[in-house]
Parts: sequence; structure tokens; C-alpha cells
Amino acid sequence: MILFSKYVKLVALSLQKMQVTDYKGCQLNQEEGLFRWCEITRKVKESNATMYMVGNGASAAMASHMAVDASKNAGFRSMAFNDAAFMTAVSNDISYKECFAVPLRRFANPGDVLVTISSSGNSPNVIRAIETSREIDLKVITLSGMQPDNSSRKKGDLNFYIPASTYGIVEASHQVLLHCWLDLFVDSQNDVTE
Repeated sequence: MILFSKYVKLVALSLQKMQVTDYKGCQLNQEEGLFRWCEITRKVKESNATMYMVGNGASAAMASHMAVDASKNAGFRSMAFNDAAFMTAVSNDISYKECFAVPLRRFANPGDVLVTISSSGNSPNVIRAIETSREIDLKVITLSGMQPDNSSRKKGDLNFYIPASTYGIVEASHQVLLHCWLDLFVDSQNDVTE
């Protein structure tokens, strides 16, 4: 049985061991990775671009949550592609693998950003969304975990990898990371306006 204090330590340890890489696979320290994510976010806001967030299951809930917080609290355009009618129509009529790629092709423009949240980093619909984003000329930020050689970890402009082997630890770490990024961005905007 895992006690609460041990579970919290596991989440903290996973975040402390988080690895950040760029598109070329070069290792960045965690602070530099978050700084670059905030810089990408600043450009999204200044250019009135849109940040799209996608994921499955708990990661879809995180995508919705953070898209709302980004729009409401940080003041930039953000949306998650997990409307039930849209997802089921695309999945039924085309393929579940395309459930994020199709809306990206319909809504995204060059200069927009895709954030993928995938515990395994191998979800076919997430990988397809990344490939589609590259075709449209979007920047891509990936959050993944589990295996160090997962597919999405090699495909983003910024890749945040949580080295944990359970969904609970990876998902909890992703949620902390997402809040950390957005809080840092909001704080940086407040510093500029003061």
C-alpha cells in the first residue's frame, strides 16, 4: 500500500527528474524549457494566434481545463478539441486517429501552437495531430511520460517528459507542470504591466 506522503514524494521526484528537449533532441534544463514555453505563449498572445490543446481521457480533461484557464486568466486564445459531437462524428465517419487532425486542418493557421498531453506519448490520434500541425506550420509542445523512447517526445519544438511508469504519477505531474507554465506566464505578464 502506498501512503499519501510516499505518493506525494513520487510526484515530486518525477517532476524533479523531468527531462526537457527541443526539436533537435538537445537537452534543456527545466527552467529554460519553461521559459521557452512562456516565450512561445507570449508570441501567441501578441499575434492573436491560438493555442490548441489535445489529449485522451484524463489528458483531455486537462486540455479543456488549461484551455479555459489560458483564455480566462491569461487572456489569449486557446481551445481544446474534445467536443463530444465533433470527436464522435470524425471518429465514426473518418477514423479516431484523425479526431484531432481534422479540426486542426479546419481551424488552425500558421503561427498557432499545438500542446499535446499524452501519458504514453504514443496515442495514434496525438501523433497524427502533431504530424498535421507540422504540415500547417504550427509550433508543437509535447507532454509525455512512461517510456523514454515514446513517439511524441521526439516530435515537438519543446518536449516535456516525465520519467514515471504509472498513469497516476504521470498525469498528476502533467497537471502540476501545466499549472506551473500558466502561472509563470501570467506572472511574467503582470511584471511587464507593473
